Amino acid sequence: MLLPAPAPWIAVCAAVVVGIAVSTSLRAGWGSDNAFVVKAADTLLAGGSPYEDKRFLYLPSAVLMAVPEALLPVPVLRWVLPMGMSALLAAGWWAALRLFSVPARSRFAVGGFALLAVGFRPYENLVLIGNWTAVSAAALPAALLLAHRRSWTAAGLVVGLAIACKPMLVPLGLLFVLARRWRGLAVAVLVPLGLSLAGALLMPSPSLFFTKTLPFLLQGQDSYALPWDASPIAVLPRLGVPEPVAVLLAGLGAAGGLWAARCRWRREDDRDGGELRLAETACMVMLAAFLVSRPSFDHYLLVVVPLLLASAVRAGSAPRSPWFWAALFPQAAGVPWPSQLEAKRRAFKDCFTLCVLAVALMRRCLRPARVNLVGVRIAGTLPGPGAKRTAEPAEAGSRAAF
Repeated sequence: MLLPAPAPWIAVCAAVVVGIAVSTSLRAGWGSDNAFVVKAADTLLAGGSPYEDKRFLYLPSAVLMAVPEALLPVPVLRWVLPMGMSALLAAGWWAALRLFSVPARSRFAVGGFALLAVGFRPYENLVLIGNWTAVSAAALPAALLLAHRRSWTAAGLVVGLAIACKPMLVPLGLLFVLARRWRGLAVAVLVPLGLSLAGALLMPSPSLFFTKTLPFLLQGQDSYALPWDASPIAVLPRLGVPEPVAVLLAGLGAAGGLWAARCRWRREDDRDGGELRLAETACMVMLAAFLVSRPSFDHYLLVVVPLLLASAVRAGSAPRSPWFWAALFPQAAGVPWPSQLEAKRRAFKDCFTLCVLAVALMRRCLRPARVNLVGVRIAGTLPGPGAKRTAEPAEAGSRAAF
């Protein structure tokens, strides 16, 4: 799978990605989530406050970044937006591949992205609605690639810019704390803070973010988002579990995930060059956050799934476990789910994927480190052919793993 992909493989992959983008541009409901950000930028250009719309949930810096979109004609944006979402997801996949030293033109790279595009429902959903989660899906593996190359300050810059677009990667600050990279953490905090202050100075009534938007977000929005909210805090009460119990269970799961992330960071396998440690710790932190965030949508999975999928080239990684694929099965495209489950109850299978994937990665993070015993060649000449040997000579480089 690491050999160069034949030209037909590359052509089919490109056709799949472009085909999804084109079909999205022709659909009536394209860019529904992106429309809230563009509307906020239009409101700012008209002299109003973007936070008058309760559906705009991003930082003030996101308004500044949405101004170029607001200046584009709608027919142009209809074709640019799906291609831009696809390009961001492809950039994230490329960075994940480079993190694990996988050639970008290999069969694994080409076939894996085609499979992700055509077989993973959240991919199509993200391209359709144009949610800015795509920025985080590209930024997380790019930041880990820079961190693996000892450029933690640049990694902090990438994370900071992603947070300025959408504050999804805020929990990733824990990775900088575990690694004790304080300069990178400072950059990740100061970049969105500075851009948000600049955006707040350009808009009237920026305090609405704290008095109106933040309370609305912390309450899990409203009934409009409930059918798609995959957080256990939202799903368990729909199954009859009291809300305080649901909050407690989700909180315990998130706390366990953070503990597993800490344990994974402190455990260094000699078979790992550091990239698997980075990827699994970061993904565990993000999954723990998704368990308690309100809301948690299915396309949030695209922040961690491509990164974990790329790690399959390493022995003992999460995709080498059947639980990884059992968690992703409800998201497989083409599975004939009942219509009620597909529409108003889709969050049930999304919650199943989120919880099982978090538990599977948690088990991987808490697995004890392997101890490798390297055989030692005995130097010198034995006394004679009949002498009793106290140790058997081992061939150079052989290892016995327990």
